[in-house]
Amino acid sequence: MSESSTALVPEDDETLLADCDMEPFRGSGPGGQHRNKTETGVRLLHRPTGILVQASERRSRTQNIGVALDRLRVRLQALREPPPPPRRATRPTRGSQERRHEGKRIRARVKQGRGRVGDGD
Repeated sequence: MSESSTALVPEDDETLLADCDMEPFRGSGPGGQHRNKTETGVRLLHRPTGILVQASERRSRTQNIGVALDRLRVRLQALREPPPPPRRATRPTRGSQERRHEGKRIRARVKQGRGRVGDGD
């Protein structure tokens, strides 16, 4: 992990925004003329880590920048947390295997009981 990704996540928006490249874009989807003509969507690329976040659900670019910064903070905080311990493979218990097999036997008997009317004659 790089040195900058282990640093504390800045609390203020200006410091965090200084480390990012901001790209406005037009959001897609419903919203009519306002949404189709204005570039209110925002993409933020955090240069030190390469994390890319975007927000386009609000009508205001300022609000979308705030949402994108919140998402970036969450992603940066996730980098600082240790990874979860590896999962260990376990085998099913004998009781669970027997219950599963019994259910299959019951289902098979139900299916065998089906058939066309008059086939048994």
